[in-house]
Amino acid sequence: MNTNVNLAAPIGALALLGTGSLLFVTAIVLVQSLIVRKRVRAKVVLVVMLVIAGAYLSAMLIFSFASHEKDLARGEEKHFCELDCHLACSITNVQQSRTLGNQSSASGVYTVVTIKTRFDETTIAPWRGNGLLYPNSRVLTLIDEHGNRYGPSSQGGTSLTTPLRPGESYTTDIVFNLPPEVKTAKLLINEGDWVTRLVIGHENSLLHRKAEFHLDLNQPVARSAHDELLWIATLSPGRTNATIASSNNE
Repeated sequence: MNTNVNLAAPIGALALLGTGSLLFVTAIVLVQSLIVRKRVRAKVVLVVMLVIAGAYLSAMLIFSFASHEKDLARGEEKHFCELDCHLACSITNVQQSRTLGNQSSASGVYTVVTIKTRFDETTIAPWRGNGLLYPNSRVLTLIDEHGNRYGPSSQGGTSLTTPLRPGESYTTDIVFNLPPEVKTAKLLINEGDWVTRLVIGHENSLLHRKAEFHLDLNQPVARSAHDELLWIATLSPGRTNATIASSNNE
């Protein structure tokens, strides 16, 4: 299974909370020691704080160095580990066009990447129930073969942060405006919450390697009127899978 962590999410969260609590308590003791002029005690507490922080940073780096780059093909899933369940993301389609609806790209080619998000019901605890899961924020970065980075220019379909129940799924269309010479690229989908940078084993942590989706852009660029209709349908807010399926059959 391809995941965004190489340490179980509950363990990483507990380690962060436990370390944060220890540093908070020792910081209070340090301030109190300085107020009452207990310099020796203050020095000891400061050393303890540095040891705790150093041990945590060392553990983070160990898991980062043990991580591996992963190049995921179309259809392969990347699992985002929540505390008691997994959300799985995969690329189901990539299409390109010079125009998008009534818009024309002056600088390059519109590239629409269709992402499927699935709540993997096999990863939940038996006592969790059928409650909604609210995904964390997502950051999407497309990286071409020369290392240039691009952010999305627009989005259609269902938002990537739409809540799901176990077994449910939806698709999201992300549009990038790329230079026409870009032929291959990778798409990095990761969590946007800043606190994930402090979690041991999380791909957002210091020097941790990433799981990225490989995008083959060496394909014909859509130009026909029929493709224009597909682009309009693709970027319609609230689009459903059934709508796209019917469009493809026209």
